[in-house]
Order: sequence, then C-alpha cells, then structure tokens
Amino acid sequence: MRAGLNWQRVQALVAIERASYIARNPESARLAGEAAQHLLFGVPMHWMNDWSTPFPLTVREASGARFRDADGHEYIDFCLGDTGAMFGHAPLPVAQAIARQSARGYTAMLPSEDVGPVAAELSRRFGLPCWQFALSASDANRFVLRWLRAATGRSKVLVFNGCYHGTVDDVFVDLVDGVPTQRDSLLGQVYTLTDHTVVVEFNDLSALEAALKQGDIACVLAEPVMTNVGMVLPQPGFWDAAQQLIRQHGTLLVIDETHTISSGPGGYARAHGLQPDALVIGKPVGGGIPCAVYGFTEAVARRVEQAKRSAPPGHSGIGTTLSANMFAIAAMRANLEEVMTEQAYQHMFALAAQLADGLRDIIARHQLPWCVTQIGARTEFQFTPTAPRNGSEAQAVMDSELEQAIHLYLLNRGLLITPFHNMLLVCPDTAQSDLHNLLATFDTCLQLLL
Repeated sequence: MRAGLNWQRVQALVAIERASYIARNPESARLAGEAAQHLLFGVPMHWMNDWSTPFPLTVREASGARFRDADGHEYIDFCLGDTGAMFGHAPLPVAQAIARQSARGYTAMLPSEDVGPVAAELSRRFGLPCWQFALSASDANRFVLRWLRAATGRSKVLVFNGCYHGTVDDVFVDLVDGVPTQRDSLLGQVYTLTDHTVVVEFNDLSALEAALKQGDIACVLAEPVMTNVGMVLPQPGFWDAAQQLIRQHGTLLVIDETHTISSGPGGYARAHGLQPDALVIGKPVGGGIPCAVYGFTEAVARRVEQAKRSAPPGHSGIGTTLSANMFAIAAMRANLEEVMTEQAYQHMFALAAQLADGLRDIIARHQLPWCVTQIGARTEFQFTPTAPRNGSEAQAVMDSELEQAIHLYLLNRGLLITPFHNMLLVCPDTAQSDLHNLLATFDTCLQLLL
C-alpha cells in the first residue's frame, strides 16, 4: 500500500490511461511532432514535458472555465494556467479592452492614460500607496529585491524552505537535513546563493528570530500561505509574531500574492490584516496578459527613491523596455475594474468550499489518509492525514507518480487540474455542474485504485 492505495492498480491504470490518451489525441500528437523539429525539448518551455501526458496537449481555444484541444475535445479547466487565468480564460471586459488597445498601439516607453487609474485602484485594493510594473512576478520579485537591498544597505534575503517565487535565483535554496543548500536542479548558477540567501522553515518563529538577529537581512520574501509545494497554512499567530520580529530587527517584509490573490480582492494580506512593506502580484492581475505589479509603503518608497537618486547615473538593473506597456496596462485596468470584483470572489469562494467539502467526503468514504486545504478560490488535496506545517513536511508527502496517475485519468475525461501538485481553482465561470462532474470522476478514479 502507498498513500492508502493498491500500487499495482495505480500502475495498471497509468498504462491504460496513457494508451487512451494516445488514441484519442492524434492531432495533438501530430502537432507535437511538427513542433519538436524546431523547439528545444520539443515544447515552447521545457517544463511542459513534465505533465502527465505522453506528449503535450495542444490547446486550440479557451474561454471562461473551458478550453478545447486540437482534436476537438472540450475540458473543464480547474488549472486555469496555475492562477494565470484565475478569473477565467479571455474575460470579456479584458478581451474588449485589448481589442480597443490593439488599434491604438502596444508599447511606447511612455505612460498611457490607463496608468494613473490602475495605480489608484491598486492602492485602494491593497493599501500600499506607491506602485511599479513588470512583465511577470519573477521580474517583480527580482526588482523588489534590488530596491530593498539598495534601500537598506543589507545584502541578504530570507525565504522559507520550499518556497516558490518564480525564477528568482536567490530563492533556490533548500534546507537539506537542516542545512541551507543550493538546489542542484538550478542550471548555470555560477555564484554561491547561500552567501546571500538565508532559509528557514515556515511557521518556525525561533529559526526566524535567530536569522534576523544577525542584522544583515534586507527583507523576508514570502507567500503568506505556501502554495507550490502543496499548500502550507500559517499556524495561528505565526504572522502576527513574525511581523513583530521582522520589524524589531530592521528587516522589511515582502508578501508575494501571485497565488494567494485567490484569497480575496485585496489578497491574503488585506483579508488577514498583514502589513507588508512591499507586495508583489503576478499572473492573474491582467486577466492572463503577461504583467505584474509591485507596491511599497510610503516610508519604503521614499527610501527606494533616495537610493536611486543617490546612485551614480546609469542602468539600475530594474525594469525592461516592455514593462508597463500600453497593452498590458489596458488589460490590467479592465481586469481590476470589471473582473476581479467582490461578486466574482463570493461566487468562487462558495464553489471552492463546496469542492473542498466534496473532496473531503470522497476521501473519508474511501478511508484514505489524505487531507484537503482551501484558501479562497484555491483548493488542494495532499497525501497526508494532517496538513503539513512546513516545506519539508509538504515535500515529504508529495508523490509525483500518484499525482500523474490521477491527473491523467481526469484529463482523459475532460477535466484538467494543476500539474506538479494537486491544486484546483474555480473561476467566475465555473458552474455547479462542473464541480459535480469533477467529484464524480475523482470518486470513480479512487475506486479503481483501492
């Protein structure tokens, strides 16, 4: 038995489902073969090979909570671009805004008329007065680290073990048997990350305090809830105590809301009373158009501006030519004003709660030692009876073979969930019938694996 399941049945199911996938997707297979002639690793991004499928599934069109593949199959999408399309594919207000903007120009390295309203709305929503733009959360996190190192005169950043903040080099440090260790999978790294990155376990206040006492940490970069190693919730009182420690030692707090924006219109920090010095939001803020934002408190913004004015002339290493391009800003304005509404969130919260309860009922009925966690519109099941308290515990219970077996079974029946872990999102277009479909299919899958 593994994770409470009959492993021979898991392996048999995978063989059947792989054969079924190949048989039902000849056009995706053909397109994948053509693309492989000119694409590195055969895909636009190498990690697209890490899905559970024998070859990539080619998407032809996507709208709302559904997409259609090149073979004409329709799917209910509970992955939603791993939060990039958290408000559904091609939301109508965003589609209309970018259609209008497409005739008015894409980029000019100058502000558009939408910039002021977008910045004002970000300030209203998230409670931070000063904002800047980027093309991805990875870029936004990089820029924030540069700004805050410059503003504080400190070189180190602290992250939590198992964190995810995009492709920022500094965060690829793990605790291995309690020892900070640069991740072996990071390609082409030429300097030692542990010289400038400190890593501790999430929810470990003693370790956090010991690290901060050294007095050389510019900022703590954190998701308020860990999401990419499987969800890890903060223990009661953790963030209240952590914020006190961070302030006490002259360090700044950066909250990365790229995934936890699922918690509400103002993100997890606003919903739970956190007071970060800086905030990063990526993928979903423009309705799926590449963009990101980061904001500062008034006090930190003044320190950042002083650092820039005091530096010699020249490139700061912050910002790109296409940052804040007119196209992305237009999409962002429409998404913030018309899509990311309180009403949309209430719909998503209600559906996600039903989804979480349904998963719990199925798991309990099959007497499996698994748990389910929900944060707003985001739900995840994990192969452990109690929710992990930190990244090490979460990593220890991940089982990629079992994940892929379940994911592939669902995919062959028109249901997509997030690869690499067991996360499910609902969007404003997700329907009750979509939940019923998913839960019934998940139930049948587990019956076959017992």
